[in-house]
Amino acid sequence: MEIERKFTVAALPENLCEYPCLVIEQAYLNTDPVIRIRRQNEEYYLTYKGKGLLSREEYNLPLNKEAYEHLRTKADGNLISKKRFLIPICSPVFREGFQIPEGTGALTIELDVFEPPFAPLVIAEVEFPDEETAKAFVAPSWFAQDVTFDPQYHNSTLSRKTFSANQP
Repeated sequence: MEIERKFTVAALPENLCEYPCLVIEQAYLNTDPVIRIRRQNEEYYLTYKGKGLLSREEYNLPLNKEAYEHLRTKADGNLISKKRFLIPICSPVFREGFQIPEGTGALTIELDVFEPPFAPLVIAEVEFPDEETAKAFVAPSWFAQDVTFDPQYHNSTLSRKTFSANQP
């Protein structure tokens, strides 16, 4: 089960280059249900995602490079390329009175910096062990709008976006 919140970003962290970075390319074979292929550095996956915004089922199956490249030719819509920076939140903040579940440690911000044609879009995602923890999370000050429940920020929706000739 994937339980995550998504945010737009007001400003990038100044020390972004200090964090691990994954180069991601992904495409969608289907968007309802979501069936995605992804290259993450030199690893390849086929992913099925169930319905939902805050939480949904997610299954990842490994692919080899050849299978990924074959499936990429079958994908619909836009190929999405982005850099994902993994930024630890060593002391996450939660709403007052919330009891952090036993075993909940540091969280990780997955900061996606999109390449054209989606640039300058930047989305921060944070995954949680359960919905209560997700709902109690207080976002860092450099986050902007919470877009968890706005499907236009889902990568599957972005894959179907059309760009006019005069758009970058």
